[in-house]
Amino acid sequence: MEKINIDKLISEMTLEEKASLCSAADAWHTKRIDRLNLPSAMVSDGPHGLRKEDDSPAHFGLLDSIEAICFPTASALACSFDRELIENVGNALGKECQSEDISVLLGPGINMKRSPLCGRNFEYFSEDPYLAGEMGAAFVNGVQKNDIGTSLKHFAANNQEWRRMSISAEIDERTLNEIYLTAFEKVVKQAQPWTIMCSYNQINGEYSCENKMLLTDTLRDKWGFKGLVMTDWGAMNDRVKALKAGLDLEMPSSHGETDKLIVKAVNNGSLDMETLDTAVRRILTLVDKSLISKDKHSGFKYDMEWHHEIAKETAENCAVLLKNNGALPLSKNQKIAFIGEFADKPRIQGGGSSHINCHKIDSALNSAKQFADVTYAKGYNTDNDITDETLLNEAVNAAKNADIAVIFAGLPDAFENEGFDRKHIDMPKCQNELIEEICKVQKNVVVVLHNGSSITMPWLDKVNAVLEMYLAGEASGAAAVNLLFGVANPSGKLAESFPLRIEDTPAYLNFPGNRDKVNYNEGIFIGYRYYDKKKMDILFPFGYGLSYTKFRYDNMKINGKSASENNFSFKDNDNVTVSVDITNIGEVEGAEIVQLYIENHIDEDNRPVKELRNFAKVKLVPGETKTVTFTLGFRAWAYYNETIHDWYAPSGDYKILIGASSRDIKEAKKVSVLSTVTIPFVVNKAATCEDVERFAKNKAPLDDMLMKCVKAQHKEDSEKTLEEELKDLKCGFGGVPIHSTLSFTPDELKYEDIQQTIKAINESEK
Repeated sequence: MEKINIDKLISEMTLEEKASLCSAADAWHTKRIDRLNLPSAMVSDGPHGLRKEDDSPAHFGLLDSIEAICFPTASALACSFDRELIENVGNALGKECQSEDISVLLGPGINMKRSPLCGRNFEYFSEDPYLAGEMGAAFVNGVQKNDIGTSLKHFAANNQEWRRMSISAEIDERTLNEIYLTAFEKVVKQAQPWTIMCSYNQINGEYSCENKMLLTDTLRDKWGFKGLVMTDWGAMNDRVKALKAGLDLEMPSSHGETDKLIVKAVNNGSLDMETLDTAVRRILTLVDKSLISKDKHSGFKYDMEWHHEIAKETAENCAVLLKNNGALPLSKNQKIAFIGEFADKPRIQGGGSSHINCHKIDSALNSAKQFADVTYAKGYNTDNDITDETLLNEAVNAAKNADIAVIFAGLPDAFENEGFDRKHIDMPKCQNELIEEICKVQKNVVVVLHNGSSITMPWLDKVNAVLEMYLAGEASGAAAVNLLFGVANPSGKLAESFPLRIEDTPAYLNFPGNRDKVNYNEGIFIGYRYYDKKKMDILFPFGYGLSYTKFRYDNMKINGKSASENNFSFKDNDNVTVSVDITNIGEVEGAEIVQLYIENHIDEDNRPVKELRNFAKVKLVPGETKTVTFTLGFRAWAYYNETIHDWYAPSGDYKILIGASSRDIKEAKKVSVLSTVTIPFVVNKAATCEDVERFAKNKAPLDDMLMKCVKAQHKEDSEKTLEEELKDLKCGFGGVPIHSTLSFTPDELKYEDIQQTIKAINESEK
């Protein structure tokens, strides 16, 4: 099919037709213009499967969606720390979109896990912006290699469900850029998603859909985004203001009402035609890509069984072994009891817009039949939190008569879902009681978890092993069994910290806020950044995960030189290579996730103790050694500086850390970095004498002013020289604002002296 002649179409459109394109035709389609032979494009919910609804425009999420493959949710996928794996999942989903004539898959979601209470955390990757950005970019690249678009969401600061459509996230500039925008920036620069979906909420009092700083100044001008920006469903507030801010497409249909507002604004001169044409051009570009894709891949059909197998292998690579005192892997010769309703009916996904009508669901109970003759007891009901004594007793008896009890537990839909936040981070009481009672009669207890976010584990010390599956998709049961019996080796690591209790979490006092606002007072300190800074005990740290084998780390090198050498110095914009040897010293094949963190040793601005800056997953057979190599650039050392409104890496000492988790560092080396960026120092009302001494290029004007004071007070019989007395005075005045020095100096110092000093210092900074 020939490309659309976009310039010709725009020139032929009426004002009303242009305005009409700026909102959808229904829940899932852009508008068509029959007069100009312009078709529509279709979008569909994702991101871990297709939720394609009936094509009837009268329906909006009311009917069952088509049958599709449910892959592991983002909370599970991120634990793989595997860019290639995530890209393969995206590739599979892109092919499914081709088969169903879908132009844009609505995902991935890369909002930060500010609090474990967010009800939609199962759809988000991580508490760490670097990891979320890398996972998101891999996913987008995987989907879009099939000529299918993605919609990166929710831009930005969508970190809770309570009042998500109206609440204002109050965030300072540094926190917004350093934590809540970084993942979006990485995906835009590394993958260029076709579209971005703005969030419902306000940011500092302005709705995301009409936030020019967000949609134009940052997204397009600073990051170079080329695609289309659409609203989340129903996120439009002021249509004309949103268009001016850079919001192109309103979803879903507005029944023509907001189109009229656009026409009116152009006619009365409050909206220029150029702004409207820019939005129309982006929408037409999307439709053009859609037409080309449909023509190129016409008639394509995918193999559902093959994709189901991909989902299973993905789930195996995402699961995290949290504890193992020898109970795992299971043996076929053991008498095994599977306990818990999730063994028979696993919770594989969250509810809401991402809920998939699965092709089929593998239960652990059925999948285990190929390995052993397991007994089963339901143990609890998932539809309530009340212990059923009959079910409990049956489960205890089953466990008592077995060699080992495997309890399938976790969070039911009523505990976490789109649309509401969690009230606590505990599992249902009936499940916790079940585990406690079984531990009284059985010493070999394994717990398999199905949950979308972190939970507490009051029984952790009493069980032998814990396998975290998260919400692992339609093949999670088969994947869990393969992991339990050692057919697959657990290799995932936690993409979020597991706190001991909700009161320990960084946003506890400020989540979810009041009716109008939620204050992000914890700033940049979320997740492990917070726990490490406060040196807090936690249940499981970020990046943690065990294996059925063991690994050795050694021979760390920087730029090809042994880390035992000294004087590793380089500029902040140099590319630095870091390598380390990883050896499988166990008896089975396995994969290790190697993590690189940067530790800050500079006493300037409040920075985290360490931050993830790279990672790699390496597969090794017993006895095998592989060298893992990382490349670090400017952003490895940098933080967002509000003075220059950009990233800045101060000169000084840092430490490169190589570890198996954020709290299991295997290799470390201090390095020196020289900044190539100069932060201009400005004497403002708060600037102190100490600030001038530390940051000003030219300190002479302040020295001259203070020397005038020294000379006025100097006594001829003094044992100290003028220079020594000046040093003492500067020490005493360290924390005194320059404008206040007048109150503590002799009459010889005048107001004009202070003003001239301030002016001279500021002039030298230009």
